[in-house]
Amino acid sequence: MGPIVLEAINLDCVRGKRRLFHSLSFELEAGASLFVRGQNGSGKTSLLRILAGLTPPSAGTVRWKGNSLQKQTDEWRRDLCYYGHLLGLKDDLTAAENLVYATALANKPISHAAVLEALHQSGLQGREHLPVRTLSQGQKRRASLARLLLHRRPLWILDEPLTALDDEATQWVLRMISDHLRDGGIVVWTSHLDMPLSGATRTLRINL
Repeated sequence: MGPIVLEAINLDCVRGKRRLFHSLSFELEAGASLFVRGQNGSGKTSLLRILAGLTPPSAGTVRWKGNSLQKQTDEWRRDLCYYGHLLGLKDDLTAAENLVYATALANKPISHAAVLEALHQSGLQGREHLPVRTLSQGQKRRASLARLLLHRRPLWILDEPLTALDDEATQWVLRMISDHLRDGGIVVWTSHLDMPLSGATRTLRINL
């Protein structure tokens, strides 16, 4: 679909005295996704954190649009949406207030109508104005994932986004990912479920 924009070049990851992976390389073009598999502790989260610029690799380089991450911090932050294990929600705020707060932090304030529409698409219609602490774990994850509909950034790095979701919510997330890829976005993600997307999707297995 387009030029190569995300590159991992000879990445090494060492935690303590243990090497999780060595000389790992790949390239992703616009419209492509990478589905990362591996046992618990194999380094999936570590890889995603390296790609997101949150943890430096033991060796190797990550490039975005031809430049290393260290040379383009501001552009990288504008282009990246990282979704980790923490939901990033404040329990005393409502689901709607959490999304307004998140978009304001990202310097992309958005209308209340757009926030409600994102929550409706996530399946939280009727629960938008409830404190997050009253929601189930799956509903909290839906509220957190609804941010993807609002940020509209080209690169999504998603660590286990399907955890605690029922079948309906799982299909909603997979549709979001498919739509993002169709629009020219890039997705790197992990899941405990064996359901990589069809199309321009590669699977990377990290072995212990």
